[in-house]
Amino acid sequence: MAYGHKTEHRLRVRAQVVLHAARGRSNVRIAQETGLHLDTVRRWRGRFAEQGLPGLKDRQRCGRPPVFTSLQVAEAKALACWLPAESGVPLSRWSCPELAYEAIQRGIAAFVSASTVRRWLAEDALKPWQHRSLKFPHDHGQRMFTLRG
Repeated sequence: MAYGHKTEHRLRVRAQVVLHAARGRSNVRIAQETGLHLDTVRRWRGRFAEQGLPGLKDRQRCGRPPVFTSLQVAEAKALACWLPAESGVPLSRWSCPELAYEAIQRGIAAFVSASTVRRWLAEDALKPWQHRSLKFPHDHGQRMFTLRG
């Protein structure tokens, strides 16, 4: 792990700290040789002593909580699957700003940006703006055929 070319850089540096320690080097010398702060060397030696190799990995962090629920995302995606005319909106096709506006109007979310809607749709490769309608002439008049992309 300390010398692997495919090992993530920070894990490789942490493993090198452990190897230097195994060779009997002091924390001060390890800090000088690796260019790390003395406190950082102490931390990684201590975590390795307590937990072994798993201790060299980053700890789980909670991160930012999601702003939208999965239900809100699903409702916005479902809205994109319907033609605007079928939803009572006087448009021929949805765009991301129009979907965001409609989601707000329907109470799906208090606020949602067009870029957020675009990201949600990209997750499932939904492209409502590519909806096409074709007319094919027949003997008894014209019929409308709908293609969904």
